[in-house]
Amino acid sequence: MYKKFFCCLVVAMSIFTVAGCGIIDMIYLPPAEDTAQEIFEAANDAMSEKNYVRAVELYNKLRDTYPFSPYTLDAELSLADAYFLDEEYELAAESYKDFKSLHPRHQAIPYVLYQTGMSLMKQFRSIDRATTELQEAYDYFNRLCQTYPDAQHVKSADEHMLECRKLMAEHELYIADVFWHMKKYGPAWRRYDFIVNNFTDVPDVANHAKEKSMAAYYHYCEEQGNTVREQRQGSLRKWFNWL
Repeated sequence: MYKKFFCCLVVAMSIFTVAGCGIIDMIYLPPAEDTAQEIFEAANDAMSEKNYVRAVELYNKLRDTYPFSPYTLDAELSLADAYFLDEEYELAAESYKDFKSLHPRHQAIPYVLYQTGMSLMKQFRSIDRATTELQEAYDYFNRLCQTYPDAQHVKSADEHMLECRKLMAEHELYIADVFWHMKKYGPAWRRYDFIVNNFTDVPDVANHAKEKSMAAYYHYCEEQGNTVREQRQGSLRKWFNWL
């Protein structure tokens, strides 16, 4: 009987030990990491649900945790798309540029060039702001059209190039008009003339600038004539006073 009791005790202790180890593992051991595939699929699900903030978090986690995973390359491009769809255009442009630098021969490069241009273009807010992003967007659209003339987004890129040029011309016109209203006709004339010479591809703005250029030049010459007369009169007055 003692022998049977001893055997039962050993079995019970063994079970408790095994169970205890399991409990200890649950308490002290970190949970198993999600696989690269699981993170990627979860990020794609977040994108489908338009939860772009969560998608960005997961794509970044995949890139940082599994940099050499076969899913990481797609995640890098999807990360840029998530920023773009979340209207984080500056971060989107940076991410698309990073993708192009890291994978210059990837088949998605035409799309990346187009999306980079779109991300830059959408950063432009109004004609009273600098047009640096517009010029850069134009350059990316132009690179797409020149390098990949048969790509899917070429026609749209060509249309956006015209839009960029129109906005840049309107920006220059805005500055010229500011000088005009301030009656600074010299700077206004030079700015209008710049538009005439550099934005022939935007005929509506260029033709308007041409008319304003002639008017500004007339007022500028009139100002210069008045200045010369005043200088002469001042010189004569000094001369007579000297006499």
